[in-house]
Amino acid sequence: MKDLTKKQKITLICLLIVVSGIIGWLYEFIFYYFNSGMKTFYWRGANFLPWINIYMYGSFLILFLTRKVKKKPILVFLISLIATGVLEYFTGYILYGKLGWVKGWDYNQEILNFGNIDGYICLRSVLVFAFAGLALVYFIVPTLIKLVKKYPKQLFVISIVLASIFLFDEVYNLCIYKWLNLPNSETIYKTIFGFKYIYFS
Repeated sequence: MKDLTKKQKITLICLLIVVSGIIGWLYEFIFYYFNSGMKTFYWRGANFLPWINIYMYGSFLILFLTRKVKKKPILVFLISLIATGVLEYFTGYILYGKLGWVKGWDYNQEILNFGNIDGYICLRSVLVFAFAGLALVYFIVPTLIKLVKKYPKQLFVISIVLASIFLFDEVYNLCIYKWLNLPNSETIYKTIFGFKYIYFS
């Protein structure tokens, strides 16, 4: 990344915001299909677009913590495992355990939940995230860097527009809809399109 220009770095960051959130959404969309006994597809996340914010945070956390050990895959794996486990646990503990927000996941109610700690993390989840960290560091980011270098002008504009749309979607469904008394994505998707959501008690 050191050989990228300032614009190319901005492009890469914006692309990572979009790509990491979409990959996380796809993972959960597929996983909860199997978790339901392959009977029902559930919309995951709380946005209009297929994007989940914690995967963006996790991706940037992994990249920051592994930036000096990229030549050591085992270290990248271990750091990814620990970092995402800590992020997931404390996100769940604070948002659901302390603030009482709606639960987005509960490993007490999911398949393959061995090593489950308070329903916030389990061994399966951190192992998946650790392998995802390897894919992020050694495949996803290098591929995006190649694209950024090959199409610097086009992707600069496209990435900023896309990231802005996804982040606005996030902010709208977190707070704007409440301030303006408007329907959020879940209300619209459930009432108009009949999408199904998972609720954890």
